[in-house]
Amino acid sequence: ISRISPDHARAIREACREMGVSFTWHEKAAMGVLSRGSPIVPGKGIVAVISAGTSDLRVAEEARVIAEEMGCTVRTAYDVGVAGIHRLFPAIRKCLDAHVFVVAAGREGTLPAIVAGLIDRPVIGVPVSTGYGYMGGGQAALASMLQSCAVIAVVNIDAGFVAGAFAARIANMVGDR
Repeated sequence: ISRISPDHARAIREACREMGVSFTWHEKAAMGVLSRGSPIVPGKGIVAVISAGTSDLRVAEEARVIAEEMGCTVRTAYDVGVAGIHRLFPAIRKCLDAHVFVVAAGREGTLPAIVAGLIDRPVIGVPVSTGYGYMGGGQAALASMLQSCAVIAVVNIDAGFVAGAFAARIANMVGDR
């Protein structure tokens, strides 16, 4: 369940307890996971989730949670955006075994194109609504990603769930080979 408040999470946890369903709350992602039975067995797919700034964290965490729920190993690197690009290179180095990268960025949304220019793996750009100023609310980031000359796929603004699920599908296909 995505985009839930702590109050909703408490109510859902109580309802799940009464029904014998497990509920895991992921506060940073504002997500809850309901389950019955065995935990997910990790597959061979590896997803990297990178965020430009700390304000992109909720969307990046949403991608991480769903990719893990779909059986992938996830590597993360947060707050490695172009405002301090020196932080990006060690982050990419620790993620080079990933089959696909999810890159979340607000403001001008440059980071996914830069990452795609540095690696030879699929990159999924996630524009984040944290941007402000002209075309704020993620519009500038979306426009930038859609116009990238680097090869990237782009999901809608704040669509961390979609990006994480798409990345997991790719990674699991490649990892099973």
